[in-house]
Amino acid sequence: MAESPDRTPSPRADVCVVGAGPAGAIVAARLAEAGHDVVVLDAGPRFDLSDRSAQLDAHLRPGIDGLWGMGGERDAYTTSGEREYPLNAARVKGIGGSTLHWQGMVMRLHERDFEMESRHGVGADWPIDYADLRPHYAQAERELGVAGADDNPFAPPRADPFPLPAFPPSHSDAIFAEACESLGLPTHSVPNARNSEPHDGASACVGYGTCKPVCPSGAKYTAERHVVRAEDAGARVIDRAPVQRLAHTDDRVEAAVYATPDGTEHRQTARSVVLACGGVENVRLLLLSTSDAYPDGLANSSGLVGRYFMDHCFAGAGGRIDRPTRQNHVGFNTTESHALYDGTDPLPGVKLEFLNYAGPSPVVEAVHADTWGDDLLDSLRASYGTHLAVGGLVEQFPDVNNRITLDRSTTDDHGNPVPDVRWSVGSRTRDAIERANEVQVAILEELGATVDWVVGPDATGPAYHHMGTTRMGEDPATSVVAPDCRAHDLDNLWVAGSSVFPTGGAMNPTLTIAALSCRLADRLDGWLRER
Repeated sequence: MAESPDRTPSPRADVCVVGAGPAGAIVAARLAEAGHDVVVLDAGPRFDLSDRSAQLDAHLRPGIDGLWGMGGERDAYTTSGEREYPLNAARVKGIGGSTLHWQGMVMRLHERDFEMESRHGVGADWPIDYADLRPHYAQAERELGVAGADDNPFAPPRADPFPLPAFPPSHSDAIFAEACESLGLPTHSVPNARNSEPHDGASACVGYGTCKPVCPSGAKYTAERHVVRAEDAGARVIDRAPVQRLAHTDDRVEAAVYATPDGTEHRQTARSVVLACGGVENVRLLLLSTSDAYPDGLANSSGLVGRYFMDHCFAGAGGRIDRPTRQNHVGFNTTESHALYDGTDPLPGVKLEFLNYAGPSPVVEAVHADTWGDDLLDSLRASYGTHLAVGGLVEQFPDVNNRITLDRSTTDDHGNPVPDVRWSVGSRTRDAIERANEVQVAILEELGATVDWVVGPDATGPAYHHMGTTRMGEDPATSVVAPDCRAHDLDNLWVAGSSVFPTGGAMNPTLTIAALSCRLADRLDGWLRER
C-alpha cells in the first residue's frame, strides 16, 4: 500500500472509524460496501506488502527486531500494577493492526463463556448469548477465510462448514495424540485464519514458519485485506493520523480531532464514530476527551471506562524425547484440546495447545551462532529435533481493580498522558494454571519425555489479548456500551473490538472481535438508514 498522500478531512462522512485493525477494517469494509461514506483514521503507517520478504530476512538476522516500528515516545506507557505488563511486546500501530504479526488462531467462545455468573457464580454474564452471535461467527469465518474442521467434541454448535479445509496434524501432533489418548484427553484440529489452499487472491500457506512476527506469503489473514475492500468500495483510509480527542456535545460526538505528521490538527466530522483502536487505546481516547459534561472522560458516567482489564495467562511445560519431533516445522498450532475448558466447577477455562514450534529454530540458531563448520553442525544436532512443548491459555476473570488509566506524569509525542496498565493475576487463575501444569506434565511423562521447564502461576505472562475495558451490558450503571456496542451515554458513538467483552474465556479473541464487528456493522447500517 502506498502512503496516504492527502490527510485533510473529508467534507462528508457517515462514519468515522478510529483504528484499522481487524475490528475497524471489517466495520469500514462492510459499511462502505453498504453504500455509506466512511473515513478511517489510524495512528500508524501503511506497511508495504512488497516488503514482507525483507522483513523476514531482517527477523532472522542477529541484533534486529522491531519489524513493525513500535516503541519510543509515540508508544510510551507505564505499568503500576502488581505485575509488570509489557504492553508494546505485541502491539502494532498501523494499517492492519496486530494482525500483521498475530499467530492466526480463531475459535469461537463456548456457550458457557456468555453465562459465567449465572452458571458458576463467577465473572459476569454477557447481555447476549452464543445463539445471538452464532450467525455472526459464521460471517466472521467467511470474512477471515478460516481453515478448520468440525471435529471438536467440546465446541459450541455450528450450522455452517468452515470456508477452507483444516490443516493436517503435524508430526509432533501425532506424538502427542498417543499420550492424550492414554490419558483420556480428546484432541482436535485448530481453526486458523490462514489459507490451507489458495483463497481470496492469496496463496496457500507455504511453510515459512515465521507466522509471528511476519508472513511473507500473505497466506495468513491480516486486516489489510478488509482495508483494501473498504477503499475499493469508496472509503478513505488515512494513515499516520493519531486521534487526539473526540469533540462532543452532551449526547453526541461531533468530530474526531486528529494530528498529521506535520503537526497540524484536523477535525473529521461524521454522523457516527466507531472506536476500534484496541482495549488500551479505546480507553485512553475516551479518558482524554473530557468536558464539563464528562469530567471523568467520555462515555464514563458509570466510572467503568478502563476497568475490568483482562488478558489470557500462559501455562506451559516442555522437554525432550528420544525420537524425532520436527520442531519448528510448522509455525502455528494445528492440534489442541478443550477437554479442561467446560465443567461444573468455577475455575477459569483452560485451552491446551500442542506447540509445533517448541525448542530452538535451527535457522535462527545457525544465524546467531558463534561457531562454524563441524562445531556448528554438532551444536545444531544437539539442540534440534527432540523438543516437545504443551502450552495453554488460561482465562482471567474480570477484576474491577485491573484497569487502564492515564499517567499524567508521562506524555507521548503529542504531549498527551500515556496509558498506565494495572494488572494482576487472581487466585482462581493461579489455581487453573496449576491444574493446566499438572496435565501438561502428565502428557510429557506419559511420552517418557524429560521435563525441562514449566511455566506456572509465578512465571506466567500475558497473551496480549486486551479485553474488557469498555464492557457491554444492559445497565448503564454497570457497563459502558449497550448490547449493540453503542455507548450508553452518547447517541452516535460505537465501540468495536475486545474491549466490550464482559468476560474473556480462554479462546483467542479475534474471531469474536470479527463476529461482533459484523454485528455492529449491521446495526450501524440500520441506524444510519433510519436517520
